[in-house]
Amino acid sequence: MNRIARFPVLAAAFLAMLTMMTGCSRLKARDQLNKGVAAYKNAKYEEAIGHFQNAVNLDPNLPMARLYLATAYAQQVVPDLTTPENLKSANLAIQGFQEVLDKDPKDISSLKGIAGLYFQIDQFDKAKEWQQKVLAVDPQDAEAAYTIGVIDWGIAHKNAVQALSEAGLQDGGDGNPKMPKPVCQKIVAQNTPLVNEGMQYLMKALEIRPNYDDAMSYVNLMYRRKADLECAGGGDKARKEDIDQALEWSHKSLGTRKANEEKKNNRPGGIVMDGAGNMK
Repeated sequence: MNRIARFPVLAAAFLAMLTMMTGCSRLKARDQLNKGVAAYKNAKYEEAIGHFQNAVNLDPNLPMARLYLATAYAQQVVPDLTTPENLKSANLAIQGFQEVLDKDPKDISSLKGIAGLYFQIDQFDKAKEWQQKVLAVDPQDAEAAYTIGVIDWGIAHKNAVQALSEAGLQDGGDGNPKMPKPVCQKIVAQNTPLVNEGMQYLMKALEIRPNYDDAMSYVNLMYRRKADLECAGGGDKARKEDIDQALEWSHKSLGTRKANEEKKNNRPGGIVMDGAGNMK
């Protein structure tokens, strides 16, 4: 009877001890998280990764721990470098962001993190796919729309340069009116969907953020790629109209960038907070 009576007492004591141990682990995890943040701010990314990994191990449910760990891995990724080591860092970061998304599919930081990583390691189709996922969650994300436009322009530019080079020509940025018919056909087939989609997303970025000077610069560049396509029937007049539009957007970009810089320089001094509540 005495032994049976003690079972509830022992069970209660065990639960209390477990709760205390769990609380202790959470405190240690938060300490590791804080140490990781400090290391990250000092650009000690390897050290930060160690602390963030410890925080995840101590408390798998600690908010931000997995996100910070993935962000630290992402910080180590070198753009346009496809060495095994660099790809390993990128994949670890992508895996970390994905683990966050497994719990919260609409976590915008993780969606943008994966999109940015695929862009950095030149996997542009996947980068576009993830930027579209960003827009599905936040249709007002101007940077996501802009990035899709940039990717489309980059691929279209590469296609044009390669096709012209095979014919012994260089890209003049003026619609290349002297390109042979086979080159024209190849560029039109490859670049028409890219130019149409890219222009659509760049204009979307500007609709969201009318003073987006970088987007204006790429509208200029995209019009020059559009001018290449006029070889299929638009003719000299259409080509000239595209180049005129390109020049207009180039001037608009320069003027807007100047106005943005002046506005930035005229801000009041002192500590201010950005939209995410971070000190600037």
